[in-house]
Amino acid sequence: MKHKKNIPLYLGKKILIFLASVFVLSLAVFYISRLAPGDPLVSYYGDRVEKMSPEERDWAEAKLGLNDPISVQYVRWLDNAAHGDFGISYKYKMNVVDVITSRLENTLILGGIGFILIFTFSMLLGILCAWYEDRLLDRIICKVGTISSCIPEFWLSLVLILIFSIALRLLPSSGAYSIGKQNDIGDRIVHLILPMCIIVINHLWYYAYMIRNKIAEEVRADYVLLAKSKGLKKRSVMFRHCLRNIIPSYLSIMAISVPHILGGTYIVETVFSYPGIGTLSYESARYKDYNLLMLLCLMSGILVILCNIIAQIINEQIDPRIKNAETTEVSEVMEA
Repeated sequence: MKHKKNIPLYLGKKILIFLASVFVLSLAVFYISRLAPGDPLVSYYGDRVEKMSPEERDWAEAKLGLNDPISVQYVRWLDNAAHGDFGISYKYKMNVVDVITSRLENTLILGGIGFILIFTFSMLLGILCAWYEDRLLDRIICKVGTISSCIPEFWLSLVLILIFSIALRLLPSSGAYSIGKQNDIGDRIVHLILPMCIIVINHLWYYAYMIRNKIAEEVRADYVLLAKSKGLKKRSVMFRHCLRNIIPSYLSIMAISVPHILGGTYIVETVFSYPGIGTLSYESARYKDYNLLMLLCLMSGILVILCNIIAQIINEQIDPRIKNAETTEVSEVMEA
């Protein structure tokens, strides 16, 4: 009963941690982006900046609110953001929310399908390796998987572009679709093949190996030895007991992996000039598009924080001692 009474405190702690993390992230990104070298006026006015007089430059900075101290700029941005106004993109001359919305669909397609493929194949590959543990097939897959996971994404991307786009001319090397074929599903699939291969290849074995080891640990558990002594077949023990017991851990791994796979998606988008959030993030940092960069970093950061919270909640369901320890700690702090 004591722990049930502490549930509101526990949830309150999670919410406070989330809000504090987002605040610190926004503060860090705001200051770092503005202290970094570069001229944001170039993003907004282009080459005209070079011909501006000092008076015209001061007027341009005042128009964009860049002539105030950074602390004043941050407070103004925070107040506007609290009311849903994240400003305009210096480069695209439109609301940053509209800019991101126009690219978000492409990233969701690439990252979403990649996420599903990675965890579908990693589960199958992990089961296969665990079934043939320490045998020839398992050793071959382990060696090949380890090598493939160590290859840098940008290097492998360039190799595949060289082979399939330049040498063989079978697949496009950039873009999400051909000009005028935005609604052509077949054309979109063709453009997805190379970037999707990179995402899957570079992340597949990392998670497959984790699943393999989880299943291998379950196979050596006492209840498995007892089941085998009672005459249960290996297939029944593996799929009815071992696999079912690792599902919570598997879901936790999936939650934690979202930022990891998202980061890989951003790199792939940049190499393949894929019009998604990753390419937009690179452009916003390169051209000092402050408002766009802030919202993109906040979106990515919030996703990372939420995924970590979800993973922690799943782990607490697996092992309630974690949650009990946290609620007890919160209660002691409140009582003190």
